[in-house]
Amino acid sequence: MAVYPLPKFHFQVEWGGTRLGFTEVSGLTVETEAIEYREGNMPEYHKINMPGMQKFGNITMKRGTFQGDNDFYTWWNTVALNTIERRDVTISLLNENHQPVVVWKLKDCWASKVQSSDLKGDGNEVAIETIEIRHGGLTIQNE
Repeated sequence: MAVYPLPKFHFQVEWGGTRLGFTEVSGLTVETEAIEYREGNMPEYHKINMPGMQKFGNITMKRGTFQGDNDFYTWWNTVALNTIERRDVTISLLNENHQPVVVWKLKDCWASKVQSSDLKGDGNEVAIETIEIRHGGLTIQNE
């Protein structure tokens, strides 16, 4: 039997115990910054590189706009009122049996940007809204 890589179109997003449907999730990046160091009495004439602090990218999620679905904006308003409700967000890549295979867990997330859909009188597309979140850590589990 042939083994193929996982397709990226079958995924789910959960935040605060609620499962939401998104059309796109991007920004699942983590980077370890390098620290350059050299002691004055080192025999080599170059710096050494050591791992430093981790840096996380902002997560951007897009979904269709639904009438009466206000969880998106309710979360945003907690930031606007300076009461910042932080939520844990779990993004799971699913297999054909709808079971998580790769799981990204984000902790202490808060909404930093919400973008409503553009509007066109002659358009024939779904209204897509975007939320950008910042987080305090990312772990990846490949099951």
